[in-house]
Amino acid sequence: MFFNIFKRRKDRSIQKAQLIDLEGNEIKEGDIVESLRYDLGACKIILENETYYYQSLESGERVSWTRMIDAATEKQKVKLQKND
Repeated sequence: MFFNIFKRRKDRSIQKAQLIDLEGNEIKEGDIVESLRYDLGACKIILENETYYYQSLESGERVSWTRMIDAATEKQKVKLQKND
């Protein structure tokens, strides 16, 4: 009488949440953003093993995209750097 409470989901593909910066700009793999958390500075968005990461261009430190979600807005705590 187990109701599959602990059944694992098999559809663990790339996250379905959109990557959107605080200003509403869509961000994608390869974009350069300014991190507003963890003192990462400028970061490049990378995709590894079906997970997005922010990798600091200065220190090389990586942070998962889920740690950058702003609870109030559900957007990423980053700003997309525009190429002018």
